[in-house]
Amino acid sequence: MTLANLQLSIEAQAAEDVRRALQEDVGSGDLTAQLIPLAQEAIATIICRDEAVLCGQPWVKEVLKQVAPSARAQWFVQDGQACSPGERVVEIQGSARELLTAERTCLNFLQTLSAVATKTQKFVKAVEGTSASILDTRKTIPGLRVAEKYAVRCGGGKNHRMGLFDAILIKENHIAAAGGLTPAFRAAQGLASQASFIQVEVETLTQLQEALDAGVQMVLLDNMSLDQIRQAVALSQGRISLEISGGVRFERIRELAETGVDRISVGGLIKDIQAVDFSMRFIDQPLEKHML
Repeated sequence: MTLANLQLSIEAQAAEDVRRALQEDVGSGDLTAQLIPLAQEAIATIICRDEAVLCGQPWVKEVLKQVAPSARAQWFVQDGQACSPGERVVEIQGSARELLTAERTCLNFLQTLSAVATKTQKFVKAVEGTSASILDTRKTIPGLRVAEKYAVRCGGGKNHRMGLFDAILIKENHIAAAGGLTPAFRAAQGLASQASFIQVEVETLTQLQEALDAGVQMVLLDNMSLDQIRQAVALSQGRISLEISGGVRFERIRELAETGVDRISVGGLIKDIQAVDFSMRFIDQPLEKHML
């Protein structure tokens, strides 16, 4: 899936995500914000406090659309671009009450999605110059998969399957239930028209040879040692796409990539992140003359 294709679903997904987030945070109304007259205008700037790759702009725009529809925003950093500590990300002018209500939900999306993009870029840079691409997995926060996979793309990574509905990944339990690797793969071939790809997970070199004999074109090497991975690359001779998965840590990412595999899927891009620090501050005057 390309970022362009993913972008097609972003607006609708952001609207749904934001509706849920606002119901959770605002509920029947922001009691504290009612201390501020609705007509009182304010200018707010969101500042990044860490070295990070920005991600979350569509969700912030949607929060403003739903909470502060008359607000005007000017972005100084775009999704996928780096931001430095103390750098302004966006400036917003609108109702002070509405901006106060929107603040935390905007920052929550930014801090989480920017964290995913930032970690992804770290992994992507670590494998530069090799044939390996960095991919995500389905280890996502329930309800935020599209957002988090978008963040992976903003960080320079690639997406694995979106869900169980768009591709076939035959894993050890599928193989056991189907009576073997080859029968499972043959059954999957009957569903090929419904799937973007068919991939088979193997745990041994013997299984890899069976997959090659069966005509499998995409193989996932699960929790193999470095030596086994090198042997798998030699055995496949470039005939198929090889992917590594399972316990991939940043400290080993370069040596794993240098084995010659095509893809490395990393669950930690999404499930093991540290939120990026953003804050919103009201200011006296706009930092730019024109608000967009």
